[in-house]
Amino acid sequence: MKYNICWLRRDLRLEDNTALEAAMKSGNKILLLFIFDKNICDELDVNDSRINFIYKSLKGMDSHLKSMDCSGLLIKKGEPLEVLEELFQTYDIENLFFNEDFEPYGLERDSKASDLAASRGINTQKFTDHVIFRPGTVLKADGSPYTIFTPFKKRWLQHFESHEIKPEQALLFDKFRHEIQTTFPSLEQLGFEASSIQVPDFAPENIVDYEETRDYPGLDKTTKIGPHLRFGTISIRKLIRERGKESEIYTSELIWREFFIQILYLFPKVVKDSFKSKYDRITWRNNKQEFDRWCKGETGIPLVDAGMRELNQTGFMHNRVRMICASFLCKNLLIDWRLGEAYFASRLLDFELASNNGNWQWSAGTGCDSAPYFRVFNPETQQKRFDADQKYIRRWIVDLDELTYPKPMVDLKTSRVRAIDTYKSSINS
Repeated sequence: MKYNICWLRRDLRLEDNTALEAAMKSGNKILLLFIFDKNICDELDVNDSRINFIYKSLKGMDSHLKSMDCSGLLIKKGEPLEVLEELFQTYDIENLFFNEDFEPYGLERDSKASDLAASRGINTQKFTDHVIFRPGTVLKADGSPYTIFTPFKKRWLQHFESHEIKPEQALLFDKFRHEIQTTFPSLEQLGFEASSIQVPDFAPENIVDYEETRDYPGLDKTTKIGPHLRFGTISIRKLIRERGKESEIYTSELIWREFFIQILYLFPKVVKDSFKSKYDRITWRNNKQEFDRWCKGETGIPLVDAGMRELNQTGFMHNRVRMICASFLCKNLLIDWRLGEAYFASRLLDFELASNNGNWQWSAGTGCDSAPYFRVFNPETQQKRFDADQKYIRRWIVDLDELTYPKPMVDLKTSRVRAIDTYKSSINS
């Protein structure tokens, strides 16, 4: 019996899954594979909440298939090429299907996987699924990439209006019915442990008034869509198709996501270097003690501390507060944006390299279409505008009025001047 492997990665759903739909139309039985990649997992804590979310999502898919009298998912842990080689030797595989990953590691991994498949006479078929438009599609008239968001957005919308976003296809469950019996492993068998932090459910009801409420962290009115797009438990096409017209601002935020994915894909140097190269000359202070206080939410600046404590306790931080915390680290403390980006990457449930990198470089003033270096968010002013009643701050800082709460670690005015002078002298040197 011939098989197709459909390799799941950032598309943990059975519905509206481009590679899976193509695999189901191809005529062969399907091995629905997920690999807990040791190259990624070994860098995470065994109780990482994102691993728990992936596991829970896969378990739900497996249970759904088995309720339809189908074979379940094939779950493996290891080095992807080694896992694929073992499967290629064990089964008569005709095609390898997967949806593309546009991050540098994913591109390199997939290229090697395709080469391995080709060496065994196996066809590789890859698809765009994680974004509406594949990076490199939305370009200027001369074929060059956009590095400013607003014209990119305008062009993206033009593409969107001229392309049909296809509806979901019905699942052909008969392609999952074969003699291979799969046993879904326990979390412990995979070498992981349960996490106390859970990924929140998507809250679509918050889209309608998103524009009016999104900047006020005390309202807790964001949609929590980030992790679900990151791991593909919700289709970006379905989201746009069903909810896109409810809020232009919300749709704009989704386009920002595609903008940063394209920037990372076309300018991979941004992973380690500033998009604007002259900003790599900045003389950062990188004071370790100050960085540690920032990480713990002990800076004495309430809005910053509330954000960091929310992050540490829940794996989430409100969108506006992310900008404020990032600006404070890079500008007021003059600590390299790369350190802050790495800390967010280790904690955020919705960590996605492109967006994390793009937004940190935006806040630091080093990235494409970024805030100018002399723009420094003032946390006190931001608090007065967006958390005037301190509802958000007091939710996360229980000792705000106690002697245990620290005094401000820097003066906001003098540290702002220091940052502007440092940036100016560094980039003009």
